[in-house]
Amino acid sequence: MSGQTPAAPHWADIGESTSVAGVVFLCWVHRWFGRWPFRLCVWPVVLCHWLTNGVARRASLQYLQRLQQHTGALGHAPRRRDSLRHFFTFADTLLDKILGLGGRYPPERIHLQRDLVLQKIARREGGLILTAHIGCLELCQVLAEQVPGFRITVLVHTAHAQRFNRLLQRLDPLAAVELVQVTEMGPATAMMLAEKVASGGFVAIVGDRVPVHGGRSVQAQFLGHPAPFPIGAYVLAAALACPVYSMACLHHGAGYRVVFEEFSPRIVLPRGSRDAALAEQAQRFAHWLEINVARSPLDWFNFFPFWNQDHGR
Repeated sequence: MSGQTPAAPHWADIGESTSVAGVVFLCWVHRWFGRWPFRLCVWPVVLCHWLTNGVARRASLQYLQRLQQHTGALGHAPRRRDSLRHFFTFADTLLDKILGLGGRYPPERIHLQRDLVLQKIARREGGLILTAHIGCLELCQVLAEQVPGFRITVLVHTAHAQRFNRLLQRLDPLAAVELVQVTEMGPATAMMLAEKVASGGFVAIVGDRVPVHGGRSVQAQFLGHPAPFPIGAYVLAAALACPVYSMACLHHGAGYRVVFEEFSPRIVLPRGSRDAALAEQAQRFAHWLEINVARSPLDWFNFFPFWNQDHGR
């Protein structure tokens, strides 16, 4: 026996239990009766999921405990009811994701920091947007509607995107945004993304989940403990030779606040110190993520053992 704790299953191997029919029903409840009836209907569903999904429940509590220990953002030692609130926040945000992608989220509830975006669009300067599973990033659809010329391609690394796209088509066939599933970054995909950036568009990719198939990850300190982070975003940014930005969309009052900032003017990976450069970029991203989860503790939605993934796949 090695005495080491076995690695947890890869996040992509954990079954996704969302019922499309159930989500459709809850969205119709919201459409006809409003958000509070929706919440009353969704509470039993969330409670049942929280009680039966031990992996997600323990991962949620571990995250909240480490967040409190490292930042003090919660203001008290996390309890089980905090984990339950974490689950409910995700359910509430799922509704906002669907409303945002369907063009039905009230734009007056979104506070946008638009100056940097407007400058880049005026200069026809595209780039890579680095983000994470925090808040409601799908509200970038509202950003696209309010900022003329803003074009964004969102890359995801899971087949669940196909189910979500089918769900959007059932709820609103005219939804303008489609998630792009990319399990492997081949030459054709890279060329397509390069053309989008060259024409002034933006490509968004998350940096807080290790690859589904065969990609590499590096260790970075996150909330006081080492965790695996993917390197794909930085390799792609170096290949595109474009600026890199960060974007977060977190709960703020009765709505959300979108923060768009410069992450790096350009990422260079020197041949002789490529691994060190990748690790440095991952650590910078982990620090950015720490700042954002401290601002809104219940807005990070990785319900799996984040610090104990099988990152050697």
